[in-house]
Amino acid sequence: MSTTVSASDASSTPAALPAPPVLAEAVRSGFTESRHRGSLVALGPDGAVEWSLGEVTAPVFPRSCVKPLQAAAVLRAGAELSGERLALAAASHSGEPFHLDLVRRLLAEHGLAEDELTCPPDLPLDRVEAERWLAAGGRPSRAAMNCSGKHTAFLAACDANGWPRAGCLDPGHPLQLLVRETVEAAAGEPVAHTGTDGCGAPLFAFSLTGLARAFRALVLAAPGSPGRRVADAMRAHPEYVAGTRRADTLLMRGIPGALAKMGAEAVQAVALPDGRALAFKIEDGATRALGPVTARALERMGTAAPVPAGLADAPLTGGGERVGEIRATF
Repeated sequence: MSTTVSASDASSTPAALPAPPVLAEAVRSGFTESRHRGSLVALGPDGAVEWSLGEVTAPVFPRSCVKPLQAAAVLRAGAELSGERLALAAASHSGEPFHLDLVRRLLAEHGLAEDELTCPPDLPLDRVEAERWLAAGGRPSRAAMNCSGKHTAFLAACDANGWPRAGCLDPGHPLQLLVRETVEAAAGEPVAHTGTDGCGAPLFAFSLTGLARAFRALVLAAPGSPGRRVADAMRAHPEYVAGTRRADTLLMRGIPGALAKMGAEAVQAVALPDGRALAFKIEDGATRALGPVTARALERMGTAAPVPAGLADAPLTGGGERVGEIRATF
């Protein structure tokens, strides 16, 4: 039996977008077994698009790449944070002991209890730390959740303004309205869609080009401004932004002045101190491709310091031995 589609029905069906280009591939034993497609944009020092791959003007969820902008909004709201504490507010931390110690100190300093955090209980993000946590009899906790620093900062901002803590994750709450305003100003475009992130916070969709512009805005902001304070804290304390075994830490330690933040579902943003910036998303959400794609993009952009060798290293193993790798294709 055949089905006929009327002209009116056909005209109301969105046209399919072309498949984005392959940014990385998995090569095992000399055989390409998987390919990761995605879109990437690179801005020059003047903020103009120098080159791009795929669709970079359509909205995406930036996931945790937006945390530096959320931290800037917290400062705009009057919360008192600096140094490692401010870096932790912008973090997707690994749940290492020094992360958890600072989360608990930050809670105590603001008169908060762990069970008041609005993020869900979770295990440490880092696999090694999660295994240690479980071996010691630990259970999922709000402090161990990788967004706990951000959620502590959210509550501190509410207290600084007399805003209710209850409902602080509602998109209409004064804090989240300030976050949205901060995002739109830095990205240079309006939010296209509002969703919910994994931690429960509002998630604002905008383009990869806007994400690159936002990171550029952070590193070029006036000294002492909220955005610049966040960028400076993250670059001074990258272990608190990620962890001792994480790519963002490696990148910020290896390239002086670089600002980097990854997000779930394989989103990455980087800005260099001269205003160059990049942002990309792997379409299938494969975070294993982030390091190789970031390293290749930075090499193509050119950096004053060599791109850290370990950033691109994403081995594939077989029988406990290295038999291949994830590698960039552009």
